Amino acid sequence: SFDSLCKLYWRTAVSIALGVRHVLEALNENGYLIDTLHVTGGHTKNLFLKDKKDNFFLVSVDEEAVVDLKQIHHLIGAAGRVSFGRPEMLMELLGVVPGAVTVFGLINDTDRRVKVVLDAELMSHAVVNAHPLTNEATTSIATADLIKFVEATGHDAVILKVSA
Repeated sequence: SFDSLCKLYWRTAVSIALGVRHVLEALNENGYLIDTLHVTGGHTKNLFLKDKKDNFFLVSVDEEAVVDLKQIHHLIGAAGRVSFGRPEMLMELLGVVPGAVTVFGLINDTDRRVKVVLDAELMSHAVVNAHPLTNEATTSIATADLIKFVEATGHDAVILKVSA
């Protein structure tokens, strides 16, 4: 099923990301001074937003992107201006804490309360890099597979130009 495939992909992504982190730690413990691993592709910045009617949005953009929070509601279909969602709702809906917001958190939104918006600029990369539910690691996924992942969680993968 899509649900089991989604969970399997997520577990695999987490294992790879954490495995790389542990390899780097082991290398550093043995005298190799590696503090950064450069990964190609778009690196995500994820915004967990809510509107005045308590509709929730996960907006994923390139880490360098500028987003106009005073205007984004027009683009994403929000009911009036948006603000950042409370940490309690972030944990309840996506299962993550502030600083670890990720599209992979959609696996926890089984009631599909969060609308997903993927920035067109981010999705122009062949590969996207995101946290696997923890900000202690990063995992890479082909953009086509990211769309499949989002859809496998029961969400629509809405691609819009939201960055300035």
